[in-house]
Amino acid sequence: MKLKLSFWQIINMNVGFFGIQYSFGLQQSAVNPIYDFLHASPDQIPILNLAGPLTGLLIQPIIGAMSDKTWHPRWGRRKPYFFMGAMVCSIALFLFPFSSSLWMAAGLLWILDVGNNTAMEPYRAFIADTLNEEQQPIGFQAQSFFTGFGQFLAYISLFLFPIVFVGYTGSLPTWIYASFFLGAILSITSIWWSMSKTKEIPPTAEELAILKAEPLNVFSPFIDIYNAVLEMPTVMWQLFLVYLFQWYAMMCYWQNNSKSIGLSVWNVTPKDVMGYEKAVEWNGLIGAFGFIVTFSIAFYLAVLAKKHGAKRVHFICLLLGAISFLCFPIIQNKYVFFVVIIGYGIAWASMMGIPYLMVVAVVPKERYGVYMGIINMMIVIPMIFQNLSFGYILKHFLNNDPRQAITFAGVLLIIGAACTLLIKNKKEELSEQFN
Repeated sequence: MKLKLSFWQIINMNVGFFGIQYSFGLQQSAVNPIYDFLHASPDQIPILNLAGPLTGLLIQPIIGAMSDKTWHPRWGRRKPYFFMGAMVCSIALFLFPFSSSLWMAAGLLWILDVGNNTAMEPYRAFIADTLNEEQQPIGFQAQSFFTGFGQFLAYISLFLFPIVFVGYTGSLPTWIYASFFLGAILSITSIWWSMSKTKEIPPTAEELAILKAEPLNVFSPFIDIYNAVLEMPTVMWQLFLVYLFQWYAMMCYWQNNSKSIGLSVWNVTPKDVMGYEKAVEWNGLIGAFGFIVTFSIAFYLAVLAKKHGAKRVHFICLLLGAISFLCFPIIQNKYVFFVVIIGYGIAWASMMGIPYLMVVAVVPKERYGVYMGIINMMIVIPMIFQNLSFGYILKHFLNNDPRQAITFAGVLLIIGAACTLLIKNKKEELSEQFN
């Protein structure tokens, strides 16, 4: 039976998401500059980022299906995967700054993403397992809060650490080592905190009988994923259309934001190493401010979703994100970015929590893990498509100009917002009829 938890119990159970999202924040903010420092050309960046979405496509649905069929009286159902993922993540973060070549950095990114995806996937199911329907909006938006907080810390480290850790170690700035070493510590300690503070709900006798009748084996995750896709609710197919545009746009933004700032504010490119460092640092500062917006508004979005419906909230948030992207490339005063980034911070708060409310309402609880993994497939497929296609688009249609890439992302977010209105959630439609 699901107990009603206090607000602080819900916070404690989600602290582990903080470490995971600090790591993802470094991937968004620091990995691409590392590629730039290691002399990657602009059209190489998308393919070098292929590790994240491809490992997500392979790892998350498999881990989700495996965790659905896991139960240990001491370790629980989802916790073993949190811990294993956090360990891999910490090791990869520690080693990453020692990358001596472009392809070494790309290889470590693959390992880092395996750890991140292994830890993150069961966390969505963990919320759905533990919290009742009334508290699930707070649970998912608590993850959105820690997403914003973790990524805020990752981004602000790009601005503050260069002040404290000056000079170079090898071919990379010394501050990069400090940022990644902090991530290695946070990944494992935050997961340990949540594991120690939250107990998983044991399966009922009936659920245990099903687990014993259908034990975990080599083939069962793939069979479960296949069957779940065949039986996937219509809402999830409609959400996939939104995600195609939403996540393609986000990848375009992450890969080009520092370079866009460099051109529009200082008229520098990564070839001017010292000048480009200023753009990376400033991107870290404004990104950090955007994530302050994210964790400040996260819980309020849960209230709005409960009152007005998840679909409407996500639609408005995506439009605000699109406005941010369309304004971003034309700003020449570096301080104006603090206003422009607000829309991005609101959109990110919604992306990290609101769509999951639409899904948990229509999937069976015994299959939360596999369906949360499938949602991640819906996220990473557009990312893979972007990694494979956008280098060509950027080179041949956008003149390798990062500012045009972000404008392109803004247009895609507008299309994604429009697609959100096509989602038909029967529960929300009935609510609208009675209101």
